[in-house]
Amino acid sequence: MAESVYKVIELVGTSTESWEKAARAAVERASQSLRDLRVAEVVELDMQITDGKVEAYRAKVKVSFKFEEHQ
Repeated sequence: MAESVYKVIELVGTSTESWEKAARAAVERASQSLRDLRVAEVVELDMQITDGKVEAYRAKVKVSFKFEEHQ
């Protein structure tokens, strides 16, 4: 098996419904511009609050993809 290198980026997804949907939004958006996504790791969950009410769920996600050098 040949050696591979993966790049990891951090994204924040948001949803008005749930943390799961927030994480999914981050991964699905990343998949529109990045190829060969491999792993997504949720590293932090938080909420945006306005006037004592939850306005949005936020998920910080680390996404890895295969790094390919253009020649």
